[in-house]
Amino acid sequence: MNTFALVRRSPRTSALRFGAVAAASVAAAWVHQNHDPGALCPLRRVTGVPCPFCGSTTVFMEAGAGHWGAALTANPVTVVAALVFLAAPLLALDPVATLSRLPSRLLWIGGGLLLAGSWLWQLHRFGFLG
Repeated sequence: MNTFALVRRSPRTSALRFGAVAAASVAAAWVHQNHDPGALCPLRRVTGVPCPFCGSTTVFMEAGAGHWGAALTANPVTVVAALVFLAAPLLALDPVATLSRLPSRLLWIGGGLLLAGSWLWQLHRFGFLG
């Protein structure tokens, strides 16, 4: 059984997605530069401890400012996920349909490992792991 769900979409769809993400990233970078809202993560704001998703907003702000290395170090999981969803039409791949066809046990284990890895990255990035 083929676990990849293929779809037929034009390169235009990828270009439109990329354009929308680029515009949102530039807008987020501008807002952050002119009106810094501080930490948006409730866990980090209250406890100072980052969550696995911390840095996701920073990814788009840094990408919008053209700081690709800073975007990657803010949250590599978000960068990879964004690239997969942006490139999906070019690859003729539907990530959501593909994930829905995987066994639920694999999704839970893979998702748990992904979250744990992301959280360890954030804890290291913010100096909690020395």
